[in-house]
Amino acid sequence: MQCDYFDARRCRSCALMGVPYAVQLADKNERCRQALSSVAPHVHWLEPFASPESAFRNKAKLVVGGRTGAVTVGILDADANGVDLRACGLHEEPLQDVIPRLADVVDEIGLEPYDVSARRGELKHLILTLSPTGEVMLRLVLRSRRHLALLESRLAGLLARLPEVRVVSVNLQPEHKAVLEGATEIVLTEQGSLPMPVNGLTLELRPNSFFQTNTAVAAGLYRQAGDWAQEVTPSAVLDLYCGVGGFALHCAAAPGAPARHVLGVEVSPEAVESARLTASSRGRELGDVAFRMGDATDVEALEPDLLRGPRSMVVVNPPRRGIGPDLAAWIEACGASHLVYSSCNVDSLARDLAQLPSFMARQARLFDMFPQTSHHEVILLLERQTHSATTQATTGAART
Repeated sequence: MQCDYFDARRCRSCALMGVPYAVQLADKNERCRQALSSVAPHVHWLEPFASPESAFRNKAKLVVGGRTGAVTVGILDADANGVDLRACGLHEEPLQDVIPRLADVVDEIGLEPYDVSARRGELKHLILTLSPTGEVMLRLVLRSRRHLALLESRLAGLLARLPEVRVVSVNLQPEHKAVLEGATEIVLTEQGSLPMPVNGLTLELRPNSFFQTNTAVAAGLYRQAGDWAQEVTPSAVLDLYCGVGGFALHCAAAPGAPARHVLGVEVSPEAVESARLTASSRGRELGDVAFRMGDATDVEALEPDLLRGPRSMVVVNPPRRGIGPDLAAWIEACGASHLVYSSCNVDSLARDLAQLPSFMARQARLFDMFPQTSHHEVILLLERQTHSATTQATTGAART
């Protein structure tokens, strides 16, 4: 990928820009293999799942700078001045078309950019999410409600200028700190969620819902989990950190799934509502699928009885810090026969696997969500070993 912004040193976010993509992919795969070599020495590595090296991002997170009537959309430099990156080639092509027009609309409406140095102004960020249908969700992050009435009065004109946009919301972030968004979300359009078709399932994304930024690779990641669920044929699946239900719903949709019970647990109420919307739209086709709000690390609130059958599976997709010792201990003690662990941080993954001695990693695969950077996503299928097999594995590891 060639990037004029990178060459001009206006943006250096893509640290691997200029490195051939095949080399990037091979280096990431080797990095993950080495990091897991001591805790998963016998795992079978599947072929890495590659991404397009450009135009792959379904989400644009744009810092707004400049001045009223002449905004910049992109990032801030070291002095907190706006750097305009409206032609960034990482975004999917429909977003590349929308972003310049959105910047023009912001100028025409007269929204005041937030000045980080002076701590004044209103519009902090523009966040766009693109669906494979071509529809777009737009979120405007404001410091206060000062521009809310103005936006409401100009909404029809905005939608006319940006016909791809189906959902518009305002997020209020009053604090002066490096946090992208706040807790308050105000949906301005009648449509409140963005349909996101993935592998025949239409996930319903609400404004605060998390979804992977690379749709094509996310689809491959979910298919992999669904394939493993078809292989394992668990009677029950517990999906922790389930988000909008991507893993849970793909496990429920795997062949033979209607007989199994699938429960997703997620701390975000918006994401839980998104998952429920998707499940309800499929009726009884997906079988016994439920989602509830809860903290996956609150092990006292989890349901081990769900996993008492002869074959059951836990799925985890935690933040970068990993699942931690308490949840690892709970999984180690629960009755699950299999574990699917999807991680964006192979180092915390390695630490967590070291605390799961009853499970042996069977298969692993790198999914390259973020070309041009060193970030990675890796997913593993682990199987619980018998007591004798666990003892032998532990003894063997001790000898080496």
